[in-house]
Amino acid sequence: MWFVKAFFAALFCTVLASGASVDAQQLTPHRLTLAKGKTLTLNLPSNFTISIAAQGMKRLRFLTVSPDNRIFATDMHDLGDNSLGKVYILEGWNEKAGKFAKIITYLDHLRNPNNIAFYTEPAQDEKPTQSWLYLPLTDRLLRYKYNPGDTAPKDAPEVLAHYPDYGLNYKYGGWHLTRTVAFATLHGKTRLYVTVGSSCNACNEKEEIRATLTVMDPDGAHQEILARGLRNAVGMEYIPSIDDGALFATNMGADHLGDQAPEDGFFELDSNARPIAPGANYGWPTCYFENGQPHPDRFISDPKPGDHVVPTPAAAPPPQQFDCSKIPAAYTTFAPHSSPLGLEYFDSANDSLRDSFLVALHGASHTEIGTGYRVARFDREHRRHQDFLTGFLVHGIVRGRPCGILRVGPDAFLVTDDFNGAIYYVRPK
Repeated sequence: MWFVKAFFAALFCTVLASGASVDAQQLTPHRLTLAKGKTLTLNLPSNFTISIAAQGMKRLRFLTVSPDNRIFATDMHDLGDNSLGKVYILEGWNEKAGKFAKIITYLDHLRNPNNIAFYTEPAQDEKPTQSWLYLPLTDRLLRYKYNPGDTAPKDAPEVLAHYPDYGLNYKYGGWHLTRTVAFATLHGKTRLYVTVGSSCNACNEKEEIRATLTVMDPDGAHQEILARGLRNAVGMEYIPSIDDGALFATNMGADHLGDQAPEDGFFELDSNARPIAPGANYGWPTCYFENGQPHPDRFISDPKPGDHVVPTPAAAPPPQQFDCSKIPAAYTTFAPHSSPLGLEYFDSANDSLRDSFLVALHGASHTEIGTGYRVARFDREHRRHQDFLTGFLVHGIVRGRPCGILRVGPDAFLVTDDFNGAIYYVRPK
């Protein structure tokens, strides 16, 4: 019963910030059978087990708990720019089976919904409390009124912001279709933070909103850019128990420096104990991380034979070099091209996960590189990575890709697989 109460009350050569790696621990295989007879074997520490909590969706991304303690999920449908995305409600949790009984479509025909966030306005004068659902799409940020038990919005959304919805094609590093939102109470205010990825792999951006962290009031007022140089910060979470409240994010490095660089970053963007510096810049596109430290970008470089290099537009001049010594320190870094996405922190867990982060490493786009395709664990003190959940890449064949993580108990969590459209439930034995 502890799980139900908690639930509803609420590396392949992994590189460290120090440049060292840790020995892989022995993991125990668990064979799972998906729909249509597909199987995969996922590996966990021996004191944990795993089951399929939900399946049958498409490109399932992130999970969020609503004010009335229901689980919401986003689905981007596929890898391309489309308007077939959905938001689901997952209901009918069966603790013994580790499964949801029902999936309700809350919204559909959405343009690349990556994640959602909820916020409840406090009562003022005679105005009652009102909850809102915030939905970032490729081209705009929406919010819908949300009431307990809703299965669909009853009102049209408010538009809080518009974003550029075009970019260079995938030859030049794509353009990043996702936007990510998170609420954080920092410096005496609860505000909405938004990350917007770059339009390219390495270029001079035309719109200043690209590759940034922005902040605004819950109603969209007082929007400002807090930080630049974040190429693609897809995972973002506010953790109240660290540094009197801290906002963390994962970030992906560029693809034009070969298979061995740059490392992907994990940052404490802002906190009450360590406020973000005015004009903060994380260096993209002219700085990159190696051995946990920022270095000037080898913007024009000769790739090594066999490297999978994304070119830059031939006619584009190199951006002006940023002073890499001014980049905020990385909390930790991951192996090049690991593609870190979702993160979760376990502050009150037992000895297995206490004071530890779990990060979903989505995996390199070129499977020959081999990095990512796992969930990694590191503790706050040492920040030394260990494999926690593996089996998503086997002999160069993609079996799954972890994306979002949601803690649902002291040591229990849900993890999405956007390759199989499934959610797995991981818990202690």
